[in-house]
Amino acid sequence: MNQTESLNSPTRYKEIQATIERKPSLKLLYVEDYLKFAECLTKCPKDGLALEIGSGGGFLKNYIPNLTSSDIIPYEGVDQVVDATNLPFKDNSLRAIFLHYVLHHINNADLFFKEAQRCLKPGGRIFIIDPHKGLLSRILYSFHHEPFRPNSKSWTFPSQGPLSDANAALAWIIFQRDKKLFESQYPSLEILYYQPHSPLRYWLTGGMKKWVLLPGFLFFIATQFDNLLTCISREFCTFTDIEIVKK
Repeated sequence: MNQTESLNSPTRYKEIQATIERKPSLKLLYVEDYLKFAECLTKCPKDGLALEIGSGGGFLKNYIPNLTSSDIIPYEGVDQVVDATNLPFKDNSLRAIFLHYVLHHINNADLFFKEAQRCLKPGGRIFIIDPHKGLLSRILYSFHHEPFRPNSKSWTFPSQGPLSDANAALAWIIFQRDKKLFESQYPSLEILYYQPHSPLRYWLTGGMKKWVLLPGFLFFIATQFDNLLTCISREFCTFTDIEIVKK
């Protein structure tokens, strides 16, 4: 099996779960992110579905038990197989949509946001955690398998599979460079904030690779150092939080 087939294989579910479990620092990062999603949900309408797109081998349901998990890949354990560009939900039926390291894999973000605008209830929210374009990102992604194309003129890219293709600069392109375009294209969606963070921790965990440079007992110290770098300059940040509300 080549790398493209391996990345897009439904059988990778248990491998992803096992990697997270054997890396305490990576799991702590996931927990930190999931608590942000849970906090966002408290600001959403009380009725309607809370949907995670691209659930993969994650464990957000541990923090949001009534979550509807989904993925375009038919992984074991997800509630629904869902294409983010063609959501199988009624108008005004979703209270929240969560994307954890997923947006940059959606090869037609325009279709996704049109669908999100349609499906969200008024007051419903989208919370996205995705890569951020900074000086450090440009360096790190030169060694990473995922494409990083901040100069792309389009929000789309060719895709041979949901995980094997991406543009890791997509969140920055949409919400920073093309913010005015986003606001004109989706008048019902209001960007509340774009907050870069996490310069080094994810990379030191090794992500889904076999190696790890950040043991769990050093996670708190690494967090303090990340926070210091974030305060010095957003150019050090490699990830960002984006929160959007439907008017």
